Formats: sequence, structure tokens, C-alpha cells
Amino acid sequence: MTFTNTSTTFIGEINLHCLMRIILLITILSISFSVLGQNYTSWLSGNPSDTAVKPSGGICLMGGATENDEAVKWFLKQAAGGDVLVLRTSGTDGYNSYMYNLPGIDVNSVETILFNSASAAYEPYVLQQIQNAEAIWLAGGDQWDYVNYWRNSPVDSIINTAINNRNMAVGGTSAGMAILGRFYFSAENGTVTSQQAITNPYNNKVTVDSAAFMQVPFLNNTITDTHYDNPSRKGRHMVFLARILTDFGYKAKGIACDEYTAVCIDTNGIAHVYGHYPDYDDNAWFIQTNCELPDIHPEVCSPGNPLQWNLGGKALKACQLKGNINGTNSFNLNDWETTTGGSWFNWYVDSSGDFHETPGTQIDCPPTSVQNIEPECHISLYPNPAADYITISIRGKTESSYTLMIRNSHGLLIKSKEVFSDEVILDIRNLNPGIYFLLVHHRNNASIIKKIIKS
Repeated sequence: MTFTNTSTTFIGEINLHCLMRIILLITILSISFSVLGQNYTSWLSGNPSDTAVKPSGGICLMGGATENDEAVKWFLKQAAGGDVLVLRTSGTDGYNSYMYNLPGIDVNSVETILFNSASAAYEPYVLQQIQNAEAIWLAGGDQWDYVNYWRNSPVDSIINTAINNRNMAVGGTSAGMAILGRFYFSAENGTVTSQQAITNPYNNKVTVDSAAFMQVPFLNNTITDTHYDNPSRKGRHMVFLARILTDFGYKAKGIACDEYTAVCIDTNGIAHVYGHYPDYDDNAWFIQTNCELPDIHPEVCSPGNPLQWNLGGKALKACQLKGNINGTNSFNLNDWETTTGGSWFNWYVDSSGDFHETPGTQIDCPPTSVQNIEPECHISLYPNPAADYITISIRGKTESSYTLMIRNSHGLLIKSKEVFSDEVILDIRNLNPGIYFLLVHHRNNASIIKKIIKS
């Protein structure tokens, strides 16, 4: 009996011990799945109820590091007392207290939503908050996360609709600024230095993307860059512009900010530069191809070779503006010529692959040089996706011939063909499955870009 009782007690202790371990394991697994299953994290400061006001629109571009208070105040005022939404893919709720408590600013709320995964771009609450916001701020981090999470999702669609249909203000710093142009450095393969980019403009880290993403007024033909002073990024910005011109046929323009510097663009297209000059050397740059030259194309922009974009030492025109506390220095994005307080420079890369900057004169472009980057014709593709052949139909064509180019996702030219009819059939059997971009290129350097899906 004694043996039996002891055995029963021992077995009972073992069962109890196992049961406790099972309960603990289930609890741990439950907590883990709960954490892993959370697609986003939200923090709210202020009134949780939405307020219906009309925002004032506008764009705030910031170069990174600590925010410029005066520029942030300008941005928050554009919300007209409404709700401000901060979107980010890393970090915490640091913007909430900062923005909600800035002196002289009155907003209904500041909310930060942290995207923990791409799935957050489909969460009803996230989409509702974007729809209700009067201003959206895109934090720093890794711009590839933004592109990867948001492109072709409900997020970029709702943001674009809000900007263009109800005048929502938008702004961003560092990575948040980097994605706001029509073209953007996606950083899909990590960052790239000026030296790496100039040495080989087709280095796999030079991921200049043209796929439709953010549609921001006055930035529809630009590519931005940030942290311009630490380190200097002028050389890689030139490479970005060279790649856009060479690969896509667009005369794109560049906007860049030093750290601690901001460009605030009102709804009339006037960009004001904020910083702490003369105490600190805070600058913004507005860069464009030189319309005064008969041929603006780089002498050399090809895989494996250093960029050469010299053109007599005047390949690009760049206007430098010092940022001060009142944002008094300005640049007109309607004509890309008129400036208050700007200094002009010539930029070029010589045959040795060295970047140069020399004093220049204000650019003088004839009115005929201002073009709409989207030609007035309609392009349709069918079938798409396609496995063997794809038909390209061009309607409303105004020129006798067009050049069709197919490039891969890294911008490398795969096929090129000049066509003289309004319908052509392309053989794509030798392409690997994936996404490609078709450029219907005009002689006036304007193009239409269409996505091809090879199945």
C-alpha cells in the first residue's frame, strides 16, 4: 500500500508538472502568435474622433537628421486644425508629442501608425485613418520598405487620391522625402555612394525606379535626394538623372536637401527653404539638365563604364538656396528659373569620372523647351500578362515614328525597335518571367511607360 500510494503521488506530480509545462507552452505560443499577427502598431495623441475640415495642401521635404521646427510648423498649419497622420515602417511614437505640442500649432490629433509588415497596407483601420487625415508625414527609415509595402496597394492609391482630390498636405524626411518624386531611388539593394554610382551607373545598387507610386503636384518630373551634406550625394544624384534620361527618355529634375534643411512647397508651386543659415550652412538644391545646350545627353552612360556627363563643363544647372529660419529664399517650380536668393552652378562629370561644381549663370530656357512629360496619345497592350507575343496599339499618334524599348526592373535595355505603324506585335518569348517596362519614346524626349508582365 505504501508503495502504491507513493507511486500514485509520484505519477500525479509528473502529470501536474507536464500539465503546467503544456499550459506555459500554450501561453507562450499564444503570445508569440499574437505579436506576429499584429500587422501594425498605433499611437494617438489628441482627440480620437475625426474632425471634418478643409486642409490647405502643400508639400514639405526634409533632408534628414533633426526636424526643422519652422518647417514642421508650416506643414502642420496646412492641416487646418485637422488630423495629422505619421506613417513609418520602423521606430516609435516620437512624432506624437513633438507635433502635437509645438507652440502656436493647433491640430485635432497626431497619430503614428507603424507598419510591422506589408499586410498592414490592407488593414481597414489603417486605410480609414489615411482617408480621414488632413496631413500625412512620412518618417525616415528604409525607403525600400515603403516601396515594398505600399506600391500597388490601397495605401498609395488612397494617399494619391487624398493629395490630388481633397488637397491633403504631405511631407517626409529622409526616406519619406526620397519616395515623393515621380522617379525615386528605391534602395532595393541598399544605399549607394556617389563614387559607386559614378564608377558604374548600372551598379546593381543604383535602383532608379519609374514605376507609378506617389503622385505629388510639382514633383511629377523630379527625383529627390536627402542627407546632401553628410555625405555629399551630388554625384549619385547626377547618376540618377543620367539614368532617367538614358533609360526612360525623361528630362527629369532634382530636388535635394542638406540635413536639418527643408523645402516647403505651397499650392502655387513656390518652394521656400528653411534652415539655420547663417549660423549653419543649410542648403537646398534644384537641379536640371541644361536646356541651353543643343544635346543634353551624357557622353557615356553605360553598364560597367564610369559616367561621363561633361558637355563643356555645363551638363547640369543647379540652383543653391540657403535655408533660414523664415524661409525667405524661394524657387519657382512652375518655370524652374525664377528664384529669390538663389546661386547658380554648373555640374558635370569629366572623362575620369570625377564630379565638378563651378559657378554658373541662371538658366535661360525658351518657352518651347517646357514640355508635358506625358505625350497626348494612348498606348494599350494586350494580352498582358503574356507568354509569347504582345500587341502594342498606339492611338492619337502625332509623329511618323516611335522607338519602343523594353527595360528590366533595373533599367537595363532588353529590346529596342523603331516602329512606323500604330500597331506592332512584339516577340517576348526569350524574356524570363517577371515584370518589364515598355517605353514608347518620342523624338522630343517625352515617353509613355507601361508595365509588361511576362508570364
